[in-house]
Amino acid sequence: MPSTDHLEPPRDEPGDVGLLAPVWAGSEVEAATGDGAFVRAMLEAEAALTRAQAELGLAPDGAAAAVTEAASDHGRYDARDLALRARSGGNPVIPLVADLTSAVAARDPGAAPYVHRGATSQDIWDTAAMLVAARALETVLRDLDRAARALATPAAEHRDTPMPGRTLTQHAVPTTFGLKAAGWRSLVLSARTRLAAVRTALPAQLGGAAGTLAAFHAFAEAPLSPAGDDTRQGDVGLRLLAAYAAETGLAEPALPWHTLRTPVADLAGALAFAAGALGKLAADVLVLSRTEIGEVSEGSGGGSSAMPHKANPVRAVLIAAAARQVPALAAVLYGSLAAEDERPPGAWHAEWQPLREALRLVGGAARAAAELAEGLQAHPERMRANLGATGGLLAAERVTAVLSALMGRDQAKKAVTDASRRAAREGVHLADALLADPAVAGALRAVPGERAGERLRDLTDPARYLGSAGALVDRALQAKETS
Repeated sequence: MPSTDHLEPPRDEPGDVGLLAPVWAGSEVEAATGDGAFVRAMLEAEAALTRAQAELGLAPDGAAAAVTEAASDHGRYDARDLALRARSGGNPVIPLVADLTSAVAARDPGAAPYVHRGATSQDIWDTAAMLVAARALETVLRDLDRAARALATPAAEHRDTPMPGRTLTQHAVPTTFGLKAAGWRSLVLSARTRLAAVRTALPAQLGGAAGTLAAFHAFAEAPLSPAGDDTRQGDVGLRLLAAYAAETGLAEPALPWHTLRTPVADLAGALAFAAGALGKLAADVLVLSRTEIGEVSEGSGGGSSAMPHKANPVRAVLIAAAARQVPALAAVLYGSLAAEDERPPGAWHAEWQPLREALRLVGGAARAAAELAEGLQAHPERMRANLGATGGLLAAERVTAVLSALMGRDQAKKAVTDASRRAAREGVHLADALLADPAVAGALRAVPGERAGERLRDLTDPARYLGSAGALVDRALQAKETS
């Protein structure tokens, strides 16, 4: 039997370094969502909890200082070791709490009992996940701002630059490149608005074992507890929840959300929208940069391993790849809304990787979109050439509308349809095909001062049939880049 030793995984290689995800490799969002970032966020959540309890008199100030100091020593907590030890309890918070408690005990033995006091693992993990998401979204929002600013330039510069409008892959009626760029920018701004709203609303999580905050009431009932001295201050659980949210910098939730996963679902929806919005930009660039179309190109295309002449639209490719993945990840996060009881077995755990990957993919796509937009090159001469590729057929709608006033709608529609088919079949210009129809020529000549040939050439010029494109661009550019 052949040896399988070569199939054994190497033991000394690093973990996931983005080899299979070039869209986010080396980005700010990669660093913001790495294992180390999650470990630091969990430590921040633990320290914030002890400080919040100290603020209410449920823990000594010295304990809060000791926990915060120990939690700040990030180097002593090994993510790989925590991952391996997480198998026994099903989540990495359990071994982290053990390590943090030991670190606090080494500094102040009396402070060790106040580590993780009254919390459940999901409180710490969910809070950490929201901290990670908040930081990741900051990088995404910055790159979306860059993309929106960059796209405003071609929208304004090419406000009136005509190009073929395409529907169902075929030439339809003319549009302008400015309007197309304004549409891309509009989607980027919409994505930014949604992500910014979600970012502001990301909440801390604190509910205790079953979402009632009961343990903190027990602590307040202890003899000599300052928190239990004055009930006029309000419910101790609610006061602690407010203090904890303030310590973390996250929003205060109305309820513990262990199995009320609205925050994650809202984040998933905004990420999926952002991926799709950027995917529209990428999809258009991929089509318009085809060799036979050539209406746009990336500022610095990517090379090929086999064909030295190629300059591939790699940024658009990477964005398109991300746009195809994020909706599936969001579906997992939406599916976790169906979480049973007060703490879910599996639904919560299923969120972790899809949430991180969605953040990474959208962050990487936003970076790529900013770079693409900043370097995007438009080629008006190719747009104009492509407008003429169908010999005036893009203006058939306009001709029909004008001839309807002279011949009646049904007769005009039939005449233009027949002429369009002839033009396509014989490779002649639509104006010539129409002029060969005696009914059309007669209707135009019946108009005083009308020269049928000149009039048809004017009517079939795609550049003269742009509708409200310019006005729409002007209105779109009034939208602010930040919100």
